[in-house]
Formats: sequence, structure tokens, C-alpha cells
Amino acid sequence: MMDGRAIGVFDSGLGGLTTVKKLSEVLPHEDIIYLGDTGRVPYGSRSKETIIKYAGQDAAFLAGFDIKAMVVACNTACSCAYETLVKAYEMPVYEVVNAPVKAAVTKTKNGKIGVIGTAATIQSGVYEMAIIKASPGLNVYSTACPLFVPLAENGRTDAMDVAALTITEDYLTGLKEAGIDTLILGCTHYPLLRGVIAKVMGSDVTLIDSGAETAKMVAEDLFERDMLATRNENGTIRYFVTDSIVGFSKLASGFLESEVKGMVEQVTIE
Repeated sequence: MMDGRAIGVFDSGLGGLTTVKKLSEVLPHEDIIYLGDTGRVPYGSRSKETIIKYAGQDAAFLAGFDIKAMVVACNTACSCAYETLVKAYEMPVYEVVNAPVKAAVTKTKNGKIGVIGTAATIQSGVYEMAIIKASPGLNVYSTACPLFVPLAENGRTDAMDVAALTITEDYLTGLKEAGIDTLILGCTHYPLLRGVIAKVMGSDVTLIDSGAETAKMVAEDLFERDMLATRNENGTIRYFVTDSIVGFSKLASGFLESEVKGMVEQVTIE
């Protein structure tokens, strides 16, 4: 059995494109439909109720395309709305928390794992709970980095960017002093700031990309379920955003590390 239907992916903004990039690398024959809720980004500073509402609208939009699986490529939405979405849909719904946790638990040598994310993700404690459940003896140090999403969305990601460097040093000093050796980038926007984060944390700290780890997990699970597309040609990617598409292609090219190929449309989902 094969399933040629598309995989749906959504995020609060453009961060989920880091997951799309990895998905298209590990599953090149799959069609992907991406929704970036750019009109309401960021989700991380909003209430749990609002995040659940937004995530529900995002998911319903993607489900309208008769997709075979859905990836919630937004850590904030996962931490607040994942259980609600799983109950609402029959298809596989994937979150971006457990795959990076598994990778971090495997890679840490000194048992000290750092987690960075939006305020909502960090307040939810979802990463701490998953890490302690996976390996009770580990120490977890968490820090909210609310300005990372706006930096990424505005293309201020260069390791030499003074603003990015100053903000990153301010956020990560505590984690550095705690002596962590593994750091989970608990937001799909954060891999864009990898260069700055690596510069501040130093080469001894392993960075775990939540989107990349999730893409690998999705590929393995769809294979096991016998739900992969068996077409020979490469799949297509369609992009939908809830705000202006002007500037989307330029920024999205940064997230995807290649030119945006495919259709970009602006939609209203409220």
C-alpha cells in the first residue's frame, strides 16, 4: 500500500520551514503543504487558550486538503494544543518535542541538558517532563528566549550581527554557567540562529535541532505505517501564509537555504 496524499505542516510563522527543509531531504518524493500563520506570529507570548484556538484553525485549514499526516512544527503549539489536535484527527499528528528529547538524552555526556524556547513552551514544562521521563537522573536547565523569533523572522541571524549576539549572550549566560553539554533548540525558528548560539555556547555544547530530529521520526513512522508515496519524481511544496507574501520568498529562502520553489498564497483562516 502507498499513500500519495500530501503531508501537512504548520507553524506560527516561518520557523516550521526548517522542518520542511529536513522533511523534503529525507522524503524527497512526498508532496508537502505548509501553512505559516505569519499574520499572528509569534504564538509564544499568548495565552494557552489563544494558542489552542490558533492551532485548531491552522490544523483545520491543512485538513481541508485531505492530507495523510500533519506535523505541528511549532513547539509552542505542541506544548499547549497537541493533545487537543490528536483527539480531533484520525490521521497521524506529529509533535516536535519527543524526537529532540530522545536525541539530547542519547548525546549528553555530563547529564546536563539545556532547553531554550518561547515563553509559552518553557512555562509549559513540556521538555523537562519529557527529559525526566526518558532519563530520570538528568539535570534540565530551561530559558525562555522571546526575542529569538522576531530576530529570525526579520533575518537578523548572522553570527556577527551585534543585536543578535548581544541578545543571545544575555539569554544564554545562565545555561553556559550551569555547564550544560547539550542544548535543545526548542523552537523551529532557532536553527536559523545556530551560528550565533554556537558562538556564544562554544564548541563543547551539542545543539539539537527539533525540526530536523522530528523530520527523521516522521519519515521512519510513515515508512512503518506503509504510508509513503511511491512516485519516482520529486514531490511538490505549496506554501500558504496568513499575511502578505511580499518578502516571504526572501525570508523563506533563508530558512530553506535555497530559493523558494512552488506556490505561495495568502489565505484567511479565522
